[in-house]
Amino acid sequence: MAESSADWTTTGEEDGLGDESTPWVAPKESAVTVVAHELRMRYKAPRTDRAPRKGVAAKVLSRRQMVSIPAVRGVDLTVRQGEFVGIIGRNGSGKSTLLRMLAGVEPPTSGVVLTSARPQLLGVSAALMSELTGAENIRLGFLALGMTPEEADEKFEAAAELTALGDAIDLPMRTYSSGMGSRLKFAISVMAEPKILMIDEALSTGDAAFAERSKNKMNEMLGNAGTVFMVNHGAKTIENMCSRAIWMEKGRIVMDGETFDVTSKYRSFAYRMAQSREAEAMEYLREAFEEGEARRAASKLTLPADGVSELPNDLPEIEPDPFAQIFRRDMKAGRFPTAGDDDTPRP
Repeated sequence: MAESSADWTTTGEEDGLGDESTPWVAPKESAVTVVAHELRMRYKAPRTDRAPRKGVAAKVLSRRQMVSIPAVRGVDLTVRQGEFVGIIGRNGSGKSTLLRMLAGVEPPTSGVVLTSARPQLLGVSAALMSELTGAENIRLGFLALGMTPEEADEKFEAAAELTALGDAIDLPMRTYSSGMGSRLKFAISVMAEPKILMIDEALSTGDAAFAERSKNKMNEMLGNAGTVFMVNHGAKTIENMCSRAIWMEKGRIVMDGETFDVTSKYRSFAYRMAQSREAEAMEYLREAFEEGEARRAASKLTLPADGVSELPNDLPEIEPDPFAQIFRRDMKAGRFPTAGDDDTPRP
């Protein structure tokens, strides 16, 4: 890919993830590295009906039915070299599912993902072994990522320092806490210098020293024309590190843009929900969704035959699309299928 002439440096002092930290500044012009078009993901799962029943129905009708769970509902996305993209949203909003689809770990139900290089999702759990020490797992992880033994030896000391595990690096991994394990996986992944790195909640663990080292290492990677995605529940972490933020809710992108613009809107929505002001929060969500329409439209691709059609789905949705109810005024109301309907599939 062509090198950009933009300034690849951060501004201000870099002192970890505290209040004085400044986010990465992305280049104004650079090559596209990741494109997603109309990504959708549906899971099939059995659902148990707990409603009271009497008479014959209680004995004959099954309480379990297969339902469709929409995790991601038509996401369009374009990301460029040097961008540090933070994905934020409530639990169940589809953040991690979207990340796995972009990484190629999980195929979408429908849609297209195009990347300029093979994305690397943080963590090589399949290669790491709990009975081996952290040091041994670093070498094993490097080999699993395609390094030669010589390259693994050359990068070992830097990776061990990045983990900030100290003497624990020589203990079996089964003795590590979840945070220590996440730091080890992060060090292995980032030292492999991927062109596209995807991080799911890994940087929420660790002390200030680890936060400083990890941020500096990712800035170095971004400076070499890399692209980073990070999923995190904390708006402050996204603000301190990312050049761009995406707010997801119920499988859709609500807003996509400048980090502080997006996170401030998300904070206001989350605060209203936490205060049980749901009606007010939904109105605020509607306004934010409409405000983000222009950016979503700009990210949408025009493919032959109007893109890729979604695979047929004959199962009832466990949760109808809330955005269709809020924003599409011309949509006719429909009754959600129940276990007693004749056309409801049963196992």
